Amino acid sequence: MTAPRPADAPSEDLSRLAALHGVATSYSPSPDRTVAASATAVTLTLAALGVDASTPGAVRAALAAREREQAARLLPPTVVGWGGSPPAALAALPEGSRLRIDTEQGETRASAEQLPPGVHRLTATAPDGRTADAHLIVAPPRLPTPTGRSYGLLVQLYSLLSRRSWGMGDLGDLAELAGWAGRSLGAGFVQVNPLHAAVPGAPTDPSPYRPSSRRFPDPVHLRIEDVPETAYAEDPERLRALLERSGRLRAAVLEKGALIDRDAVWELKREALELLHAVPLGPGRRAAYCDFLAEQGQALEDHATWCALAEVHGSDWHRWPTGLRDPRSADTTRARNGLMDRVDFWSRLAWLTDTQLTAAQRAGREAGMPVGIVHDLAVGVHPGGADAWAQQEYFAAGMSVGAPPDAFNARGQDWGLPPWRPDRLAESGYAPFRELLRALFRYAGALRIDHVMGLFRLWWVPQGHPPTEGTYVRYDAEAMLAVLVLEASRAGALVIGEDLGTVEPGVREALRERGVLGTSVLWFERDWEGDGRPLPPESWRADCLATATTHDLPSTAARLTGEHVELRDSLGLLTRPLETERAEAAADTAEWLSLLSELGLLHGTGGGTDTSSEEAEIQAVHRFLLRTPARMVGVWLPDGVGDRRPQNLPGTWDQYPNWRLPIADAQGRPVTLEDLAASPRLHALMEVLRDAGT
Repeated sequence: MTAPRPADAPSEDLSRLAALHGVATSYSPSPDRTVAASATAVTLTLAALGVDASTPGAVRAALAAREREQAARLLPPTVVGWGGSPPAALAALPEGSRLRIDTEQGETRASAEQLPPGVHRLTATAPDGRTADAHLIVAPPRLPTPTGRSYGLLVQLYSLLSRRSWGMGDLGDLAELAGWAGRSLGAGFVQVNPLHAAVPGAPTDPSPYRPSSRRFPDPVHLRIEDVPETAYAEDPERLRALLERSGRLRAAVLEKGALIDRDAVWELKREALELLHAVPLGPGRRAAYCDFLAEQGQALEDHATWCALAEVHGSDWHRWPTGLRDPRSADTTRARNGLMDRVDFWSRLAWLTDTQLTAAQRAGREAGMPVGIVHDLAVGVHPGGADAWAQQEYFAAGMSVGAPPDAFNARGQDWGLPPWRPDRLAESGYAPFRELLRALFRYAGALRIDHVMGLFRLWWVPQGHPPTEGTYVRYDAEAMLAVLVLEASRAGALVIGEDLGTVEPGVREALRERGVLGTSVLWFERDWEGDGRPLPPESWRADCLATATTHDLPSTAARLTGEHVELRDSLGLLTRPLETERAEAAADTAEWLSLLSELGLLHGTGGGTDTSSEEAEIQAVHRFLLRTPARMVGVWLPDGVGDRRPQNLPGTWDQYPNWRLPIADAQGRPVTLEDLAASPRLHALMEVLRDAGT
């Protein structure tokens, strides 16, 4: 069924122009329904891509120019080759064209056969003398399939407090968790939330999915005591005072029911780090720091400069003095020179955080984990933050990423994240994406990509318009995947795509072809094309990370008891009568429990102890996951102690303490890392996975 076209539907010329720039003029929220985009949305989206479509005459002129450009073009700005095979784009060159390929490895070739992996420069010369330069990305055909099956833990790091952390979980806690889980539980990985640098300033947005920078990590996660310079601080009494204050923050969360206060934690850590910055680095440490500065180059200088300028002018660069809004201006250079000590401070923090992230990954691998730490890549960055300032040419001004209306959200979604411009990415050979991945793979055994569908297309929402007034913009998925496979293979890392919800046809197949794993959550795995009943384990896909829940969903205990419905009702989030929601949730749970019972999975731990019904059901859920062919099985760490509360409740802002809750037991009492390590309930759940011989 096609919905009626809006009154301002795109004209035929505007539709053709949009198609040539990858801008959709309609979308399908379901297989049987097509919705037309408005001409306003299409026109504003084209404007963000530098195309004037404001009048019929402008549309005709832009269309003619684009068609002339495409007719004259020998090659697109970036071409892709897989596994040494010649890129398909070369087949369109005129017969007799000559090639020159300058490889990343420093060789010059006249043929595209059997090229090594890398990003090369390609020059094509046609018989009529026309030439074209292009970036040539050569990637392995696919990422290696994981050998055997691994199981591991999923956790939001800030929620994992130990008796040593400063009011929120830190990288010392992550290293301890990885070392313990690998050695004592046989776990193969620990997956964490994005640890990207947040936008500074109180109150800081606690969501890890709207960072200032995805290229550099957040120093709030540093374990201060693990910084070597701590031993040589000139004012140890002040450090001790900070340590005492951090103890009070920790006690407030663990013993008094306080929420995690990221801003308070950062205030203490920043004061401590200022003290440590005054400590001269020893020769070996100085050499390591200089190496890091050289490796990170302009990207780190930009990031540290933005942080230093934000201290003076605020954390939204759009409100800075005009000359400072351009990272390459003379004003910015002068300001940087005047703030060199602060630029060095922020550069040093990036290095310290990178060092502790690397140590956490090393701890996991040394504990026998085949994967180690699975890091999370957020879908975008804050419009006022460091990346949006430093890489302005790659972001679409006046646009935000979101989602169109669907059965679950009739108003659509606006995530407040500026999208990358696909044209500028292609012209650069996808340099920003390559550099971002390379930075993350420095310390990741695997990378989870939030909303992996964004490699294919993103819903762009014009600023000042509701999400319903957006449209899809397509990216060169082949090139994005080639970069992803190239950088992950160089790092020897796995890639997991978060592909939950509505997924465009062909996307999962394309990801699977390149070795990118998907994400399967038990409660969503039903036979949607058949009778709608729970999908039996043998029908699940193998190339995925299978879990019972995620940070955006109810805990398994809450879903089994129906408490998630009561929570949403208490916050006024239900759109139907409470009894209707209760009945539907109970029926859903009953269907799954019936299947678990049929499969003989509902029983105790077998260790001679009594197991509560709820605990036995949670164990049965994980036995079910082990019956699937999934290559990775993840256990939401709070499920191990019966936590009831979701870490994030979509659709809420200040009604619910999103991203601020510590892991807690079934009674809501916070549980420390040390308590987790000693928890009989958690050990019993993990024995379920270990006993399966995974």
